[in-house]
Amino acid sequence: MRREDKIKPDLCCLVELTEKQSTEKMARQKITVLVPTFNEEHNIRDCLESVRWADEIFVVDSYSTDRTLEIARQYTERIVQHEYVNSAAQKNWAIPQATHPWVMIVDSDERVTPALRDEILSVLENPGEYAGFRIYRENHFMGRPIRFCGWQRDDVLRLFLRDKGRYQDREVHADVVVDGKVGVLKNKLLHYTFQSYDQYMKKFDRYTRWAALDRARTTRKVRWYHLSLRPMWRFIRQYFLYLGFLDGKAGFIICTLSAYSVFMKYARLWALQQKKNSSNKKR
Repeated sequence: MRREDKIKPDLCCLVELTEKQSTEKMARQKITVLVPTFNEEHNIRDCLESVRWADEIFVVDSYSTDRTLEIARQYTERIVQHEYVNSAAQKNWAIPQATHPWVMIVDSDERVTPALRDEILSVLENPGEYAGFRIYRENHFMGRPIRFCGWQRDDVLRLFLRDKGRYQDREVHADVVVDGKVGVLKNKLLHYTFQSYDQYMKKFDRYTRWAALDRARTTRKVRWYHLSLRPMWRFIRQYFLYLGFLDGKAGFIICTLSAYSVFMKYARLWALQQKKNSSNKKR
């Protein structure tokens, strides 16, 4: 056999392999980025700018009264409005309406970095047997990055197959439950939590009220230790065990507010139970 004849089949195989790899790369699975909103005119532009790479941006608005929708229309035509009950219910209503098989949930106060974007697109070229991926968040408090306080452990399941994942039935802090294998991405999602104490206290009021309703399902009676030891343990765990003291004054403030939120959760639950007991006695 001549050397030229031997080289030709090898070249043909190389061309076929290159074409196959190129086809597989082009066959990246498509993704819908779902963004829930309510009066987020100060956040929404930067959020949507960070997800312009998505095959679809799907904004689900809770009847904003500011410029949120005006800004959102500059980035997508896929905008719907739906009455808000709680975060989990709102997202579970929207997820099945996503056009593409993969869904990523991004809140208005979050940003997808270029590194995270590239990692997601790479994963979607060959997700294998994975049905979802957890993503760590880099949290900022009033403009300052927080490295400790337990926030370094903050990871959320935000990227998943549309037909495989739904949020837990909880009033607050619900996570996605996925039917299948879950992986973890390396790059972080930026999270700009609170820009002012006024903003924090508004959310604090809602979240402690919802958390009390969640806790009512499992706590039949509020005891003294719910109102004392549990808030104390929250502070000790976050400030000392999770090294919150290394975040300076911001760390102390965060850990104190976190402990206070535990106290208020049980105080609200106690009030609910007292009201229920009072109603039962009148019957």
